[in-house]
Amino acid sequence: MDLQILWFAAVAVLWTGFLLLEGFDFGVAALLPVLGRRTADRHLMLRSIGPLWDGNEVWLITAVGAVFAAFPGWYATWLPTLYLPFVLVLFGLIIRAVAFEWRHSHHTEAWDATWTRVITAGSLIAALGIGAALGATTLGLPIDADGTRVGGAFSGLSWSALLGATAVLGFSLIHGALFLALKVDGDVRLRARAFALRWSPVAALPLLAWAGITHLRYGTPVTGVLWLVAALAVVVAWARIRLDREGSAFAAWAVLLVASAATIFGAAYPVVVPSTIDVAFDVTVADASVSDYTLTVMTWAAGVGLPVVLGYQAWTYWVFRKRLTAEPVHEQVTGAHA
Repeated sequence: MDLQILWFAAVAVLWTGFLLLEGFDFGVAALLPVLGRRTADRHLMLRSIGPLWDGNEVWLITAVGAVFAAFPGWYATWLPTLYLPFVLVLFGLIIRAVAFEWRHSHHTEAWDATWTRVITAGSLIAALGIGAALGATTLGLPIDADGTRVGGAFSGLSWSALLGATAVLGFSLIHGALFLALKVDGDVRLRARAFALRWSPVAALPLLAWAGITHLRYGTPVTGVLWLVAALAVVVAWARIRLDREGSAFAAWAVLLVASAATIFGAAYPVVVPSTIDVAFDVTVADASVSDYTLTVMTWAAGVGLPVVLGYQAWTYWVFRKRLTAEPVHEQVTGAHA
């Protein structure tokens, strides 16, 4: 297989894996003020993602690192052009990580409430920023023949960025609700399932629109079939939620993301950064790639290291696979703990 194609596919898989795994803990954190009506409820929701959220973020580092290592021309065009959303993403991830750690260092109602709000805010900022960056990248950026942004700092944030941001947030909210329905028990489980049943058809629309626009612009019959699979997955997920089948609903919702991402990346290939100024300025895989020798070395390194990382993360999910229930919480102001 052509190593450039292999690494383009690897980048697509890494971004899909990141959104698939980090998506549910973004969603759970964003739903804290919606589904977490009591201190005990919010504590339960955070316990469900507590052992997983930091491991899921590794996928983002790996995805960006793969772009940098395999396609430096892509990286050099993409990140400077979208500098602002990526700074916001880093800010959101930093305050989110700090809030997760600090929330349990002190135990009062005010302290818990403050850092819970920071977790929610950081997750929303990160999800929206990543979605904006990916949406703008796949649907086009204002770059010239040298791959340099034309315009000011906000020139890359067009309707495509808004669509991508809405798509990632919408997917994450339902993904998080379904994860909660699958992972916890009690009132939170019931509210999460009801939320997913009510909002899943609406939340899927931006992602389907993003994938559909990309297919109509650049796609093939194969990407058309993939888009239909994504649309069918929404119907299946909604139907399974109605039957209280959380596991199959969660799996179907994951298929929505995988099929949509395959549609977007498959339709875009071989272009990695389309130009909204002139198609002659598009950055392609061939333009952006390193040498075949470097790709060969990277392939051997990934072949050794990747199974170890995947095995460790799979083991983590297996260890923390049990459904959680709320613990009794003393809810007086002087002694509450979440």
